[in-house]
Amino acid sequence: MACCGRSLDSPCTLALLVGFQFAFVLYFSLGGFRGLVSVLVHTTEPEFDYSRPHDVYTNLSHLAALPPPPQQPPRDAGGTGSPGTAPPLKECQMPSPLLVGPVSVHLAAPLSLEEIRRRNPLVSAGGHYRPPDCEPRHHTAIVVPYRNRQTHLRALLYHLHPFLQRQQIHYSIYIVQQWGNSTFNRAKLLNVGVREALRDEDWSCVFLHDVDLLPENDHNTYTCHKQFPTHLSVAMDKFRYRLPYPQYFGGVSAVTPDQYMKMNGFPNHYWGWGGEDDDIAARVRLSGMKIVRPPVAIGHYKMIKHKGDRGNEQNPRRYSSTTLDELEPLYTNLTVNIGEDPRLPLHKLPNQKKAGKPPAAAGAGAEAEVKSQIDQPRGSGGVGGGGTLPLNLTRPAAEKLRDPAHSESANRTTATSQPPTRRGKPGVVK
Repeated sequence: MACCGRSLDSPCTLALLVGFQFAFVLYFSLGGFRGLVSVLVHTTEPEFDYSRPHDVYTNLSHLAALPPPPQQPPRDAGGTGSPGTAPPLKECQMPSPLLVGPVSVHLAAPLSLEEIRRRNPLVSAGGHYRPPDCEPRHHTAIVVPYRNRQTHLRALLYHLHPFLQRQQIHYSIYIVQQWGNSTFNRAKLLNVGVREALRDEDWSCVFLHDVDLLPENDHNTYTCHKQFPTHLSVAMDKFRYRLPYPQYFGGVSAVTPDQYMKMNGFPNHYWGWGGEDDDIAARVRLSGMKIVRPPVAIGHYKMIKHKGDRGNEQNPRRYSSTTLDELEPLYTNLTVNIGEDPRLPLHKLPNQKKAGKPPAAAGAGAEAEVKSQIDQPRGSGGVGGGGTLPLNLTRPAAEKLRDPAHSESANRTTATSQPPTRRGKPGVVK
């Protein structure tokens, strides 16, 4: 040990310096402290080989070949016989036996909407799916805030429909698109989507899903935690498959209706991209809940690259009802006028008079224009803490969405009669 106390050029000192440099390089090559711990300490986190992904439509071909459900036999001649009933379906297995793990993500040249529809024959009108051979345990609404990204939307629909079918859950996809040219408001659109989805059905889980994120592992099940909100996009390629910071809640997340009410919805005052996900994470903590996540090895997502939106302050394009008509078989469309960004001076506000009326909902010639307000679960602030929010929505009549046999020609007709209000809940039908 005496050699270590001599000059810097002694062999002992040089060996210590080389060893220190090696440890330094090893520390950062493994991703810092957490990476070093994962190597030294055995973890139970699952391992997947993402270098050999499966096709996203794997294990779904046999579902389309299943026979239709048995029909009830006719009554006897006297009319007194009781109709026969089909035997109840067994519950779907959890986890689903159809899961394959990592799946390939195709980002270039997505298929046309008609081709996507043909690839998903069991998806009914409104983007609705229920497993044909078992009774689902989970019921999930996918809410996607959207504007002017049709290529991204086609890529999402092509990828997400088979991804969810293989998980054997009952689901429907809701695209909530902001009408007009005002600044984009993601959280406000999510408030609308949650409310309208829950008016359709008693969903047990609501997913908040960006249109440009595609899941890479079907073991990342689209279900909710019973107690706490879930953040699923924990490992995006944009962030080198790491969580950018502990309280990150953006991308893809999930809440139950009770959790949504407990956290008082989402903030209404974030115009433009960014900020609202951190506010939502703060609401989770302040409501006495915590954020739960799947393992990093499972929560892989690939982001569709696109040019920056510069805050998404002004959308130069207006919607075409012709373009939206062809999307109807794959999702439920909600076109929403959520007002203007109050930060903009009056002389810079978009001229909404030139935009005309909000476009027709996708594929819905017979539609209802519904004027509704977000419920106020706490005090007078309303969901999102921004006060009562008046919303003008255009969406198809409920019967058209739920009836897969509704003909295409009938979809293009114009109905003059008023459709019935849904399930007796509030809403004024014009």
